[in-house]
Amino acid sequence: MVRTTPPRPVDIGRHFPELAPLARTAVRLHPRAGRPTAAVSSVGGPLLWPADEPWPVCPDHAGPSHVGTTPENARRVRRLLSRRARSGEDVSALLRRIPHQEEISQDGPLPLLPVAQLYAADVPGLPCPDGADLLQVLWCSFTDHDEPWVPRTVLRWRTAAEVRDPLDDAPQPSVVSHRNYLPEPCVLHPEPVTEYPHVIGLPRELRQRIEAWEGRHGSSYHDHLSVAPGCKAGGHVRWSLTDAVPLACAECGSNLRPLLTIADWEWDDEDPSWRPVEESTTPLHDDISPAWATKLWINRGYSLQLYVCEASWDHPRVQRMQ
Repeated sequence: MVRTTPPRPVDIGRHFPELAPLARTAVRLHPRAGRPTAAVSSVGGPLLWPADEPWPVCPDHAGPSHVGTTPENARRVRRLLSRRARSGEDVSALLRRIPHQEEISQDGPLPLLPVAQLYAADVPGLPCPDGADLLQVLWCSFTDHDEPWVPRTVLRWRTAAEVRDPLDDAPQPSVVSHRNYLPEPCVLHPEPVTEYPHVIGLPRELRQRIEAWEGRHGSSYHDHLSVAPGCKAGGHVRWSLTDAVPLACAECGSNLRPLLTIADWEWDDEDPSWRPVEESTTPLHDDISPAWATKLWINRGYSLQLYVCEASWDHPRVQRMQ
């Protein structure tokens, strides 16, 4: 089933022609809980991984034990919360029986969790190195790394046709820091949309004119006309945690290109304008709403944004929480 973003209430580029050259295409991924295989694009699904290639692990979490919860218990809690949201049943007694934080043994370094797999054929304009047609993203669910509150991520680009002997079962971590960093397996419904820069990234004079226009027309550039929420590839930066800052490669000074945004929501009750047309009548219980299908809650509701250098794939990629 496709997912279709409703048309924007106003063609903002017609009212402000100087925005037209700043327009970019983003691909909303529209993850929805399902049973993806390694042969398709997904969030939280299995990866097309060569059997002879070592699975990435986190060097900062090599055992012998960690405080957290098991993936099995994390998903048990989710099932109970969804049960409560659907039926109103009191599941508090069942929830109390599940350990939320305990000391869990870990034999060796902690395997990373699959977060996203994107085939270029599914995601128009997905930037890939020459010859590659598949992007894979993994992370460590613990956030006590060099960048506080940000998961350590690993990116792999590969050519899918070259994986002739794929891994059957990926290593699983015995512990995750919190269930909110354990993605739920989701199939994707990619959809290209047009974005304009976030309001705080605009020149002051233009921003002031847009604000005056909003007062007369009742549309919000920030909420309805600029940057799409949710998981997406490409597009513009959705600033929230910090003011807009220049995004330049530390190696060469070239521009950084937004690659992927991993988010924990796609719309909400207060602003449903980004809600897909096909789900316009779906009940919005937070825990079971398709807007929260990934079951992620990244650092108090922010998103993880990944960027790559426009000049060289060999230069370090950048990640930010916004």
